[in-house]
Amino acid sequence: MARAFLVVMDSVGIGGAPDADQFFNGDVPDTGANTLGHIMAACAAGQAEEGRSGPLMIPNLERLGMSRAMKLATGGAAGGANGSMTEPQGAWGAATEVSRGKDTPSGHWELAGLPVPWDWHYFPVARPAFPAELSAFVAETAGTEGILGDCHASGTAIISELGQRHVQSGWPICYTSADSVFQIAAHEESFGLQRLLDLCEAVAPKLHEMKVGRVIARPFVGVEGDFSRTANRRDFAITPPGPVLMNWVQDAGRRVYAVGKIGDIFSMQGIDALHKGDDATLMGHLGDLVEGAVDGSLTFANFVEFDSLFGHRRDVSGYARQLEWFDAEIGKLIDRLGAGDIMVLTADHGNDPTWVGTDHTRERVPVLVAGMPGPALGLIGFRDVAALVADHLGVASD
Repeated sequence: MARAFLVVMDSVGIGGAPDADQFFNGDVPDTGANTLGHIMAACAAGQAEEGRSGPLMIPNLERLGMSRAMKLATGGAAGGANGSMTEPQGAWGAATEVSRGKDTPSGHWELAGLPVPWDWHYFPVARPAFPAELSAFVAETAGTEGILGDCHASGTAIISELGQRHVQSGWPICYTSADSVFQIAAHEESFGLQRLLDLCEAVAPKLHEMKVGRVIARPFVGVEGDFSRTANRRDFAITPPGPVLMNWVQDAGRRVYAVGKIGDIFSMQGIDALHKGDDATLMGHLGDLVEGAVDGSLTFANFVEFDSLFGHRRDVSGYARQLEWFDAEIGKLIDRLGAGDIMVLTADHGNDPTWVGTDHTRERVPVLVAGMPGPALGLIGFRDVAALVADHLGVASD
């Protein structure tokens, strides 16, 4: 029985979103943003030489049609990462999002067949950023007299700025970003990791009522001058308001495996088994599932470090290194797919590291299907990805 592997390369956009002018980084519209295209150009120009060198080398993504998908997305000429476009060895296309957000839940929900049916709530770029009653509620729930932060901030910068005050006062550090998120940072030892997770879980329903997409626990460790975030982050996301791809698969009596933060994004809806860790660890889990996932199953994976470590930090060299690492590793797994299996490689939004600001960028995304040779898919919708996977598995979609 056929299996399907749906792999999200978090933020690997390919430009061309028709509504990019309606989305912004600061005052600058996302018109012209192209995560992959601009990384390719920087590499070719010798501007991404830290820890790597020369043109971007992603031969496995290229053999699946990556540069052709980017040309389709942008409507322009696009040479491959090595200067030419190879003949694709799988089905390929580019997908356009309709949800009114360029964030993780919007992209993933729509890829799973469910466009977001509401507008997310975003906090103003002001200080304080949060309504006084919300800040008071969080402090009361935490058992403290107040909160720190109360602003838009970079997660690494704010723990550097407020980490010592947090350790001394015990007040949680609360901040947000251009996404629909409420983030709480706390020291794993002085505040307590479980206490932080319990706090986030307790305040999440109130934030979800406001249509804030996620409450994110951001634990850190260390001492003044040397604070660092840990891998114990956890997202408390709004539960999808309707069935998604994973529910369709489960309703057909099949098994669903989640790799990475898929469990958090979908509040564990429709998931039988969860595998977590950093991207290197996740690639190992995905390899194990290519070998051992049961017949007829769906594996849904997210590789977040393109976005979290390099896109938001506008690190072109780091993003290029991650792409080359991912390409080499995913190529090994593609070659191990069984007869009848498919692996769909796509993304949830863009995060152009050459762009202004630090926010995601509104872009189309690639849809590359290993194990499904055939004509080009063309320009499709995000939700068509779910339909493609459901059709391959022979399960009914809503």
